[in-house]
Amino acid sequence: MQKFGESQSIKRTEDTRFLVGQGKYVDDIAPQGALHGFVFRSPVAHATIVSLDVEAARALPGVQMVITVETLEQAGLPLDIEASLVTNLDGTKGASPVRPHLAKGRVRFVGEAVAMIIADTLNIAKEAAELIEFEYDELEPSMGLHPGGETLHTEAPGNLAFDWGLGDDAATEAALAGSVRRIKLEIADNRVIANSMEPRAAYAEWVEGRAHLCFGGQGVWGMKDRLADFFSLPKDAIRVTIPDVGGGFGMKGFPYPEYFLITFAARELGRPVRWFSERTEAMLSDNAGRDLVSVAELGFDENNKITAYRVETRCNLGAYNSDFAQEIQTSLFSKVFPGTYDIKTGYLGVKGIYTNTTQVDAYRGAGRPEAIYVLERIMDYAARELGVSPWELRRRNFIPVEAFPYTSISDVTYDCGDFRRVLDRIAETADVAGFAARRAASAAQGKLRGMGLCYYIESILGNPSEVAAMEFNDDGTVSLFVGTQSNGQGHETVYAQFLSDQSGVPFEQIVIVQGDSDRIASGGGTGGSRSVTVQNTATLATVDVMVASFIPFVAGQLEVDAGDVEFDGTRFRADGSNRTPDVLEVAGMARAAGRTDLLEHTATITLEQRSFPNGAHVAEVEIDPDTGVVEVARYTVADDFGNLVHPMLVEGQIHGGVAQGIGQALSEHVVYDESGQLLTATFMDYAMPRADNVPMIDFSTVPLPTKTNPLGMKGCGEAGTVGALAAVTNAVLDAVWDTGVRQVDMPFTPNRMWEMLSDRPIAAE
Repeated sequence: MQKFGESQSIKRTEDTRFLVGQGKYVDDIAPQGALHGFVFRSPVAHATIVSLDVEAARALPGVQMVITVETLEQAGLPLDIEASLVTNLDGTKGASPVRPHLAKGRVRFVGEAVAMIIADTLNIAKEAAELIEFEYDELEPSMGLHPGGETLHTEAPGNLAFDWGLGDDAATEAALAGSVRRIKLEIADNRVIANSMEPRAAYAEWVEGRAHLCFGGQGVWGMKDRLADFFSLPKDAIRVTIPDVGGGFGMKGFPYPEYFLITFAARELGRPVRWFSERTEAMLSDNAGRDLVSVAELGFDENNKITAYRVETRCNLGAYNSDFAQEIQTSLFSKVFPGTYDIKTGYLGVKGIYTNTTQVDAYRGAGRPEAIYVLERIMDYAARELGVSPWELRRRNFIPVEAFPYTSISDVTYDCGDFRRVLDRIAETADVAGFAARRAASAAQGKLRGMGLCYYIESILGNPSEVAAMEFNDDGTVSLFVGTQSNGQGHETVYAQFLSDQSGVPFEQIVIVQGDSDRIASGGGTGGSRSVTVQNTATLATVDVMVASFIPFVAGQLEVDAGDVEFDGTRFRADGSNRTPDVLEVAGMARAAGRTDLLEHTATITLEQRSFPNGAHVAEVEIDPDTGVVEVARYTVADDFGNLVHPMLVEGQIHGGVAQGIGQALSEHVVYDESGQLLTATFMDYAMPRADNVPMIDFSTVPLPTKTNPLGMKGCGEAGTVGALAAVTNAVLDAVWDTGVRQVDMPFTPNRMWEMLSDRPIAAE
């Protein structure tokens, strides 16, 4: 009989080594004596390369190699970093221009890699970069989110990467035209930089003819496949490892040019090569997030029920396709396009635009925060235009409980949900009844106060398959091999906790093994809030395999029939025997009997359906109209994540996600000037949220277990960000509505807020 996690918030085991500085990140474990790589990057956003003279750099003492695109071509290596493509409305594929590892013919964004110097020390490599003579003819940069301008790629006339759609546009227009009220709003979603605590880093070496790349990432197998293709080698000639990782947020889930280049250099030079990004370099070259503008329309009947919903989006891809860039604001956005509402008619149209900026790809939520932001912004705006409560408008349009399983207009089937129950909970915990008094108190101090609601739903994405393996070690420990990759979420704790609960192996005797393609045959990595759900399901299946393998052996040891042996989650028992060995004791018996086949067990699972966590966020902001300063004064979350294994880790994920959402809403904003120069390339200019920007967060769960996996779990990693953007923005709109302001767009920096309010008198109470 199986038993499930006890939902106990035990202490995180990995924290001790992190807090005392004993984490093992790439910088801590790079081989002694490794050469250093440094990237010479484009100083301009758009230009034709006239010449690139690296001879003086190559001649500098201590320089071992300078790699250019010609170097790669002479070595017969491919130049293109491939990406996934969407299908256009006309049935063709989206544009697929070459994204070279090093610039060829043109540079297309400030920070694009042009050459890599490999030297004995980093300082020598930097000195050599100063000797490179780079001549170019500047071209007009294309910076806007409208097709047109100087063409970046011949494969994309007018810089239109794709023109994608979902739904029936004509039927949606007819439904909107026939609506009693038709509400329209333009909604901008500003570009942000992930800014993980640990910037990207990697080292490469060749050992006995095999390549070994160690990098800070979110999974080893995708990179292994890419390197095998790059070098035209069998996959078993490649090893990829990932040590401790200081944050990923989607940005570290993709291949970047530096990883290929240092692996090539290590092969050519016969020595290990390391590369570490500096902060400004990261801001220039890491995949950015968001960056889109949408025009949304909602139609309503005489009862304020939604008749139709249409969104037309223009999204910025940057200079090239990154891995999943074309899918983020199209197929991933569409997964939750209609949100939690019973919408029968809708259309989503998306145009992707190339610009002379850094690539844009997945950032915590990958399309779902963007979709919910658009929908929850226009729902809130519509409520005010219709003269009804934003809470009541949502309740009136929620998918009813009895409609589940419910197939949305995006052809996505939500398995379960009780949105009214969650909304009722947050109305209580956010003290909606007391808001009027708090608003009056703020007004008495000359400040504006607003309350904003967002009801979100998430679609758990990523690979639905996962593998787990158990190995009983000679020292009495048990290794659990997992296919996901921790970036700081606490996987080592929650995986060991779950295995202990399912098998009876003491928690402290379980060792989690991750991030090594030689030790783990396959895996889906971490992304899309998939990790704990799929990995624990795989662990559960592995325990089942172990128990089924152990039972015949135990029966022989106890001298009973195998049909009489049962496992109660801790011990094996059988009628007719007073012996009750636990799992470790059985493993010891097997080792003594020479049954090494019983010391390793593995299982692979595939979840047939996704889960759909959902919940409500309520933000309260207070605005000083004299200075434009916006303070998030209160923040409340109520979520349906189904069953929880480790509630404290879940709450930590929500805190982190909300903090990132508040950061984007209040201060984070990537700014380029008209020539394509990045103006926010340091923390002096790019305003990350600080502790005093984030209030205490009231968090509660209203679980409705899913049946899409045997644990009843719903992922939580990205949910905090998905709900935070609209909650804060709607609170700002609520605060300024009576002043006559109708258009509010993130980020709400003091200057932007002051300008928004400066010419509009505050209405009398």
